Amino acid sequence: MSRAEAGRITVPDELRDILLEFTISYLLEQPGDVVEYAVEFFTKLRESRATAMVRLDEEQAVSPDESVLSMEEEPPVGRFNVRRKSVFAEAYNPEEDDDDVEKIVYPKSDVQRQRLAESVKHIFLFRSLEKEQMNEVLDAMFERVVEPGDYIIKQGDDGDNFYIIESGIFKAYVADGPNQKHIHTYENSGSFGELALLYNMPRAATIIATTAGSLWAMDRTTFRRILLKSAFKKRKMYEQLIEKVPMLKTLQAYERMNLADALVPRRYSDGEVIIQQGDVADGMYFIEEGVIRITIVGDNGQEVEINRCTTGGYFGELALVTHKPRAATAYAVGDVKLAFLDVEAFERLLGPCMDIMKRNIDDYEDQLVRIFGSKSAVSDIR
Repeated sequence: MSRAEAGRITVPDELRDILLEFTISYLLEQPGDVVEYAVEFFTKLRESRATAMVRLDEEQAVSPDESVLSMEEEPPVGRFNVRRKSVFAEAYNPEEDDDDVEKIVYPKSDVQRQRLAESVKHIFLFRSLEKEQMNEVLDAMFERVVEPGDYIIKQGDDGDNFYIIESGIFKAYVADGPNQKHIHTYENSGSFGELALLYNMPRAATIIATTAGSLWAMDRTTFRRILLKSAFKKRKMYEQLIEKVPMLKTLQAYERMNLADALVPRRYSDGEVIIQQGDVADGMYFIEEGVIRITIVGDNGQEVEINRCTTGGYFGELALVTHKPRAATAYAVGDVKLAFLDVEAFERLLGPCMDIMKRNIDDYEDQLVRIFGSKSAVSDIR
C-alpha cells in the first residue's frame, strides 16, 4: 500500500531540521520579503554544502584516513583558533529529545549569575523563552576570559560556541580578497556566533578581541537543543491554540504556521492591566489560559465591564483594525497566560481575517449601544 493510499505522509528528519532552522533564521532577521529571504537562505545552504563536499574530496585525495577528523595546519592566531573541522554539524530532532536528559550546568556565583542574566535579557534570541528555559540558558553558559589579539571565531571554521559579551571590545572582519575588511565593532555588549550554529554553516566572519575582556559562551549542541526545541515546542503549542480560535480557521496551513512562529508568550497576575483605554495599540492578544475582563470608561467617568474573554478568545485587535487608540481596558482575572502578536506581524499575517474582525467591530458597537444607550456615546469612546 502506498503512502497516499494509507492516508499519511512521512516527513523526513532532514526536511524537518532544515525548515526549523529556516524559521528561526527568518525570525532572527525579520526580513521584509519572506520569499526573497528564503531564496537567499537556501542558496547559501546549497553553496555551503557544495563547498564542503569539494573540501572533503580534496582531503580524501590527500589522505583518506585523516580526511574529516584531522586538524588543518594554520598559522598560530591565538588560543581560540584551534578548531576541529567537520563537514556537517550534527542533526537535531526536537521530537526525539528526552526531557529527562541531564542538563549541562556550569557552577556560578550569585554575582556571576546576576551579571549573566543582565547580559542575556537584551538578546533577541532568548526573548520568547519561558523562565525554565532561560534558567537552562544561564546554567549552560561558561565564562571565558580573553586577551588582546585573541581570535574568538575565524571565518570558515565550523561553529562551536555562541558568545555573549560581558566586557571588552571585539572587531569583526570578513575576507576581502587577500585582505580582511572591518565590518563591525562590539563595545562591552552584544552577542555573536549564532547564525553558523542555526544554519549549520561555516563561520561567516572573523572576530578578534582588541582589549582584555570577558565572554559568556554556550556550546553548539546545547545552543541548538535549547533554541530549536524551544521553537518546536512553541510552534506546537501555538498551533493548538490557533486551532481553538474560530476566526483563524480562515487561514491556510502555512499562514497558521507563520502566525504560530510570530506569537510571543506573556504572563499577567490578577488585577494587572494588560491594555489601557486611550493608549496607542502595539499589538493584540490570544488567550492561552485564564480570564480577561474588558472595561470601558463612559462619559460619566464610571468604568463599566462590557465583556469577559476566556481560553481561545482574543482581544486588542479593534485598535489595530481602526488605527485608533485603545477603545477599552483589559485586566487579568487571576493568573493568565497570553500569546502576543505585535502590530507589524498583525498587518503581515492576519490580512485574510480582516473581514471577520471588521464584522466583529459592528458587534462591539451594538453591544456598546446597549450599555451606553446611544451611538453618540459610542462614537466618543471609539
